[in-house]
Amino acid sequence: MSFNIQSVKAIYIFEMRRAWRTVLQSVVSPVISTALYFIVFGAAIGGRIQEVNGVSYGAFIVPGLVMLSLLTQSVSNASFGIFFPRFSKTIYEILSAPISALEIVLGYVGAAATKSICLGLIILATASLFVPLQIDHPVWMLAFLVLTAITFSLLGFIIGIWADGFEKLQLVPLLIITPLTFLGGTFYSIDMLPPAWQTVTLFNPVVYLVSGFRWSFYSASDVGVGISLAMTLVFMVVCLAIVHLIFKTGYRLKS
Repeated sequence: MSFNIQSVKAIYIFEMRRAWRTVLQSVVSPVISTALYFIVFGAAIGGRIQEVNGVSYGAFIVPGLVMLSLLTQSVSNASFGIFFPRFSKTIYEILSAPISALEIVLGYVGAAATKSICLGLIILATASLFVPLQIDHPVWMLAFLVLTAITFSLLGFIIGIWADGFEKLQLVPLLIITPLTFLGGTFYSIDMLPPAWQTVTLFNPVVYLVSGFRWSFYSASDVGVGISLAMTLVFMVVCLAIVHLIFKTGYRLKS
């Protein structure tokens, strides 16, 4: 069966229009949260920590804040995007249509990643109102932004298929993604931790995402940029393999 671009476009446009219908939740809320982070952390911690790795504390936390929103929104958008058709039983119409698994994934994951990337850029613009920003490697910044959005949108797609209720839909983002992000160097450098905790922190995959993204801004990172990129790609490949297995077995799609 040839690639059906119209089916991808239909799913993509439908999901993007849904974002506009929930613009307050999708855009305004994360932007307000980011502003509050700057006010709270900038005032409470910024007064005590002037610089981290030669960068003012306010500017230092910008990449972490972008990643925090990017990860949570990518997972949330993609998981709800595929969960709702399962919940309303319209998923069977999609599965019975002449649409391949690749086209379904491209439509849902592509829309979720697009929304997350747009939100990330909006948060960057918001952050520039509070602190002066520098981006030493803009191409790498966009590369990490896109790769992370796609990877965690794939993860959200998996969660949306796995979840059998709205409670489980929120379980992974609230109990796993958000804590890992806070503990992944979002608001601090892992060099500030005791040696033993530095070793423990390296088992947190979010550390590599935040570190690589921060490097694209200030040419300074907790982990080598090559390792950060490799870990991101490995995580993406793992998610792709799981999605492939889901469609191959029909896990929670045909029952």
